Amino acid sequence: MGDPHETKQRFRFVLDEAVSLLVIDDDPIQREFSQVYLASPVAEVHTVESAEEALSALEAQCFDIALVDVDLDGMDGISLVRQLRADHRFDDMAIMVITGREDMASIDAAFDAGATSFAVKPMNWRLLSHQIKFLLRAHRALGGATAHA
Repeated sequence: MGDPHETKQRFRFVLDEAVSLLVIDDDPIQREFSQVYLASPVAEVHTVESAEEALSALEAQCFDIALVDVDLDGMDGISLVRQLRADHRFDDMAIMVITGREDMASIDAAFDAGATSFAVKPMNWRLLSHQIKFLLRAHRALGGATAHA
């Protein structure tokens, strides 16, 4: 039997501030893991499988952070980021691009499109939770200003 303190620490929620996340990923396993590893009593996680569904969700609800996969069916993630950054209604939303690609061209394309942050798959969910927490904190401290503005 393990140390109960260690178990308690392992399952402690990292996202302990109110946050609303929109996860856009065409992989159903990634969407399910997003719910399991990122949701908490104060962190709401909404998942969709396409850019088109993301745009519909964004019309219906405000989100603090969008996690956008690059390789989506239909409109790709980089095009979605560009479209969101062209619409001033989403200036206050941080955008983290998530992808299996880690080459310079993919990284540059994400930030050139207006991404606030970048994460590489396969996801380390604990690390991602901390990245989201500090991205949210920094984004709020800047008044929601985006890096490209």
